[in-house]
Amino acid sequence: MKNKIIKVVVACLVMLTSVFSSVRVFAEEEVVSSLIVSPPTERMILVPGESYKGAFKISSSNASKNALKYTVSVGSFSQVKDEHSKDDYGTVDHISVSSYNQIMDWIVLDKTSGVVEPNTTDTVGYTINVPENAPAGGQYATIIFRDETRGTAGGDGNVAIQNIVQFASVVYAEVAGETREIGAIKENSVQTISFGSPLVTSSLVRNDGNVHTDAKYVLQIYPLFSDHEVYSNEEEPMKSLILPESERYNTQTWEEAPMVGIFRVKQTVSIFGDVSTVEKIVIICPLWLLFIIIIGIIGIIWWLISRSRNRKKD
Repeated sequence: MKNKIIKVVVACLVMLTSVFSSVRVFAEEEVVSSLIVSPPTERMILVPGESYKGAFKISSSNASKNALKYTVSVGSFSQVKDEHSKDDYGTVDHISVSSYNQIMDWIVLDKTSGVVEPNTTDTVGYTINVPENAPAGGQYATIIFRDETRGTAGGDGNVAIQNIVQFASVVYAEVAGETREIGAIKENSVQTISFGSPLVTSSLVRNDGNVHTDAKYVLQIYPLFSDHEVYSNEEEPMKSLILPESERYNTQTWEEAPMVGIFRVKQTVSIFGDVSTVEKIVIICPLWLLFIIIIGIIGIIWWLISRSRNRKKD
């Protein structure tokens, strides 16, 4: 009976080993897309009643040995309207309903599928027919490219998979007319204590207008008793694009910050002419060192109290 149990256990282990080995081969040999789409973004000014033509280039990388099949569609583009906004690339199957996505209905693609031979380039043209009554302000969409190339996984080639990789080029359009450029800086934060490197600042801005814009962020670091900058991105400020009626939380990082130090930190945030500047003295100190310092201070206080008590007794 004991030998039978051992044989059953061994058989189960062999079966599990085979299963995991197959999964490993499947993962290792999964086909990776070689499609390259450009440009990744298009920015344009549209005039009601007029048309705009453009095109995207689809090519295959040098690593591709086979022809690549792709499909093209128009999708929505929006931002999650919370503090930590993230770009959301919608698809034709899941459209974000928004007055700023009307351009989806204005875009006409020259074709919706194609084939790219190795080391060649294909072109997908499109036309944007802007209605006479198009609302002024921002309009956004994505041109979505899907690599529909089929591949196989597994050493024997018996397991067929469909390798579908999706790319999205974003269209940022502004319809000419009466626009609102209104924004607000809801938060501009520089912490007094940073528990080690890197040093990070944060901010929260809101775009209440009807056009997209770039919020700008400048971070400047000075020694405690000097005006000589040890770090600054003033000449090349960080920029973050914000869509209409949305908020964006942003952070700036001083990667080269020392583990311990005291600095003057200045952060300037601007959007649509609204500017906010915050300057603070920041202590950079690892938590473990801060803990040791606190214990040391407590020890010194305890020693002074004990010494005072002993003197009174004497």
